[in-house]
Amino acid sequence: MNLPKRVEIIESGPRDGIQNEKIFISTNSKLQLIHALSETGIKRMEATSFVSPKHVPQMADGAEVFRNINKREDVQYMTLIPNKRGFDLAKDVGATSLALFVAASETFNKKNVRMSIEESLFQLSSVVEEAKNENMFIRFHISTAFYCPYEGPVQEETTLGLVQALEKLNVDEIVLCDTIGRANPKQVYHLFGKTLDFSPRAKITAHFHDTYGLSKANSLAALQAGISSFDTSIGGLGGCPFAPGAAGNDSTEDFVFMLHEMGVETGVDFDKLMQCVNLIKEMTNRTLTGHLHKIANPNSPDNNTNDIVKLNS
Repeated sequence: MNLPKRVEIIESGPRDGIQNEKIFISTNSKLQLIHALSETGIKRMEATSFVSPKHVPQMADGAEVFRNINKREDVQYMTLIPNKRGFDLAKDVGATSLALFVAASETFNKKNVRMSIEESLFQLSSVVEEAKNENMFIRFHISTAFYCPYEGPVQEETTLGLVQALEKLNVDEIVLCDTIGRANPKQVYHLFGKTLDFSPRAKITAHFHDTYGLSKANSLAALQAGISSFDTSIGGLGGCPFAPGAAGNDSTEDFVFMLHEMGVETGVDFDKLMQCVNLIKEMTNRTLTGHLHKIANPNSPDNNTNDIVKLNS
């Protein structure tokens, strides 16, 4: 089996994981989670976003959160922005690493940001240019890289064309997102393989959701294709609100456990990671979609075994 020696974990829980939670999570609780994740060995995370509080009320305290993070020098704290206003807000609080996004589906992009793909790229290209002049790090998500909840399958050529367009913008990282969790391992292997065939200058990262229970299989396919950088979310929180029955993002703890069991290094302290799972369980009333918290907690109603499994890191 072709596996990398080491895989980079990018934690998206503080942003993508909790952004659609209906019960508002306090600023202090968000900071507690971010600080705990910073102690696990994870070196990169999406900490918050600067989006419309009307549409994403959970992120209304983005500026307060970012200002009050006890930032470690060895951890990259990224903020997601949708437009120039978001860029200005991020810049005002001292953010130096930004996440932007565009969809590979016209319908999804119009419903999400009320612009066509071409209009999004035109608007955000000037944001990227200004950010690069400020020596900021730019990661760019391609949403619905495989499937759209409105249009169905997305043509591979469409996603690859966006990868090439973003390469021309000189972004630092491109994230291919299975937004509704509908991709299968064959598609994943093929698309990431084709992407790497371009020899892109940008880092290529995978972002999977587990709606159809395929996130681990898809992650393994991406690993086989040569990808060694993955977005995950603590507890498996997250999920596209436009996808029927959507589960969350790929669970950080489950993915790290799988990698460690296969002898792949992550630099993540598993015990500290599980402490973060316990934290997020107290912050939301939603059932976590990860699996290991059920095994690690014998009192969980979902745990049907009397044996306590020792989770090796």
